[in-house]
Amino acid sequence: MPSSATELGPGLQHGTGTFVVESDLQRGTLSTLVRREQHFDESYQKNRALCFNAKAYQKTHPEKAARGDPDADATLVSPMLIAVADGVSQIEEFGIDASMLPNELLHCIEELAVAQLMPGLETEEYSGPVSLMKDAYEATSSLGSTTILTAIMDNSTKIHGKLHPMIAVCSIGDCEILILRRSFDGCFEAVFNTEMQRIDGNAQSPLQLARVDESVDPSFDDSIAIEVIQNGSAVHCISAFQGDIVVAGSDGVFDNLFIDDILAICQGMIPVTPYCQKFEPLDRHLLGEIARCIVAESHAKTTPANGMSRPTPIGPGGKVDDTCCIVAQVVEWTEEHTQAWAHVRAHRWWSGITSCSSVFGSCKTDSDEGYGTHAQHYPQKPSAESFSTYWGSFSLGSTGAVREARRETHYEHSPERKGCSVM
Repeated sequence: MPSSATELGPGLQHGTGTFVVESDLQRGTLSTLVRREQHFDESYQKNRALCFNAKAYQKTHPEKAARGDPDADATLVSPMLIAVADGVSQIEEFGIDASMLPNELLHCIEELAVAQLMPGLETEEYSGPVSLMKDAYEATSSLGSTTILTAIMDNSTKIHGKLHPMIAVCSIGDCEILILRRSFDGCFEAVFNTEMQRIDGNAQSPLQLARVDESVDPSFDDSIAIEVIQNGSAVHCISAFQGDIVVAGSDGVFDNLFIDDILAICQGMIPVTPYCQKFEPLDRHLLGEIARCIVAESHAKTTPANGMSRPTPIGPGGKVDDTCCIVAQVVEWTEEHTQAWAHVRAHRWWSGITSCSSVFGSCKTDSDEGYGTHAQHYPQKPSAESFSTYWGSFSLGSTGAVREARRETHYEHSPERKGCSVM
């Protein structure tokens, strides 16, 4: 009997059985395999944490804008979380500002996301999208009612011991999210899309997260809102890959645009890069232009063309509404993000002990109407105070990234308002 498999030669194909491998040989082989697996695993985990590079755009209902009423939509872009909230405008009939709860809620969600989800910078334990939503709601005090959708970049998930980033979506009501991915032919295809939660299918009655007083609902209790979060929210977890495009919006977008409409806009505005070319994140300003075009086409769908109402998911002509949209690209979290965030965190600490002249002070106004959330009574512009509104889309070195980010923090440059080709 040969002492090892290497001595067997060509006789193997003639029915020879499996040989016993000596312990020393197995031990050495296993040691090599373990070292190789540890090397791959460490490299994988170190280099593959993902985040969002995102920009938001929104446009108020034309009649509300003419009256000077606040935009009840709110948007949030942050490296580990994007979110949209659509305040229920009817609440204003009871003397309640419809924009206050959506903005305060997104502000609280962002604070939790910063503490729980920043790679290597976590100070609190992340317990999932439902717990984050519940904790954020309990931290608010504003009256109002809103639909809301959050998309969390969860880098804590592992499959077979290896990091496998997931996008965890939590939705209450009729805001939606669409995830697009490049196929082998270079075209985008929809790989995930949420469905609206509407009571009895009524477009005017979505599931809502609310806090109201006796004048609105005498039987209201905060426990009802908690039950809506824990038992009524729709939760989905989707694998995230570098280069994925994520489109999130209020019902003003998804009531008026078909998925193919959004696909066509993204396909027409995002350059196709060869597979052999190194991945480069899209410029955040381009993402903002895509969001603007999506919102513009949403409003255009409500205007007849050649005397004919245009088709929409809810019927010919759609509906005029407050409309907000976030367009994000999934990119790799890098050391530049860590350094940039340390700079932001330092500014936020100083803003807590200084006056309205602070970079992130609550008296800051929106110099670029339409991009991000408009200034509200509380809190002002959560999007503008968010990390990736200014950081994370730079292809500069660490020092250059911080310098460029500081410039945007102070001046809040906006993309040029160029025309966009839409269907």
